[in-house]
Amino acid sequence: MKTKLTDIARVIRSKNSGPFELTLDVMFKSRAEFDAFRALGVLTPKLVAGLYGVPESYILKILYFEPANAVKMTLRRPLPSGAPGDSDIYGAQQHAPLMAFEFEA
Repeated sequence: MKTKLTDIARVIRSKNSGPFELTLDVMFKSRAEFDAFRALGVLTPKLVAGLYGVPESYILKILYFEPANAVKMTLRRPLPSGAPGDSDIYGAQQHAPLMAFEFEA
């Protein structure tokens, strides 16, 4: 059965982590949902790279942070923040691919 990440997440957001990196945060509604999602092991560098259309080497970190029932992902920005062609100087509009993400539960 397919489950949408938005069904189990309280917050899905993105922000700059400096001018060259982007951080994606997913905060789950409960510890049980966090633990169940983590146990599935679906959130991999390959998957995140595919969602964002970047090389897998751009995925710098995927960190499960238990005190917040959250997962944080850090990736290289394709363009530095504010560079010509950058469409989101703050990195605050980059969470959409995660909002559409569905997985087998």
